[in-house]
Amino acid sequence: MRTYKRIKYIHEGEYVAEVDVELMENENGWAPYLSLDDAYKLDDIRTALRRGEVAAACRQARVFEKRPVAVCS
Repeated sequence: MRTYKRIKYIHEGEYVAEVDVELMENENGWAPYLSLDDAYKLDDIRTALRRGEVAAACRQARVFEKRPVAVCS
């Protein structure tokens, strides 16, 4: 089995979380896929952002705030 690191992005409300996960790939079944722990981590971060618990999400991911960009005319 081969594993490699990737970054997954979670967009929730006005926030974006950048999460490091490990994808696994083997010759049997569907690939690549997340470990169960990484899948739970993504769900926990998404739930925290939905509830507005940014500090909780920051413990497991890098969290950014989305802001509109003013267009100059």
